[in-house]
Amino acid sequence: MTFPKEFKEALSHLPSKEKDKLILRLLKKDVVLANRLLFELIGTNTVEEQRDKLETNLLYRIKKEAESGHYSIGYLNWDVREYSGLITQHVKITKDKFGEAYLNLIMINEILSINRNFILESRPLVKRRKFCVGVIARAFKILLLIHKLDDDFLMELEPHLKQFAELIADNQFLMDTAIKNGLDINWLHRTEIPEDIISIHKEIRANGFLK
Repeated sequence: MTFPKEFKEALSHLPSKEKDKLILRLLKKDVVLANRLLFELIGTNTVEEQRDKLETNLLYRIKKEAESGHYSIGYLNWDVREYSGLITQHVKITKDKFGEAYLNLIMINEILSINRNFILESRPLVKRRKFCVGVIARAFKILLLIHKLDDDFLMELEPHLKQFAELIADNQFLMDTAIKNGLDINWLHRTEIPEDIISIHKEIRANGFLK
């Protein structure tokens, strides 16, 4: 939303107390923005500490859910979306671009590792297919995120990318889905992201895949 110049000028002339009341009222309706300001203005943790805290929480929840037993592959897919939402919220609050790629990798690797047999044996097939397509779509998302980062971060992400490739290759349904949807797992295994990954991804989606 674009505000007219006159509106901005009028706001600048409001008394400080009135502006403070308006800001607090607006922040109550925007929790993410409120948490972002709390983090930036009075937070005691660094971005790295916040990232580590979320990583620990994600790994704990993934393990706990796997031990309690998933009702279906559909519920597992729902869990992935929920964990993804937590990562998105973390990024909005901390602006942690590296953490967005790193945490998505950690999360999906843990899910695929712990739930390997469950995924292979799950029914119905249509829901398993939906889950597998979601994993491959997330692989492209991670590659696109890394493509935007400085090359200095690649060394830290390399072992996790390799593990992701191995987990896909170890699951026949994921591997078939990767092939059908244009993902070359060597990009992950060798940490060799094509320079034109953005256009590759756009073309694949335009042709009706990753859906």
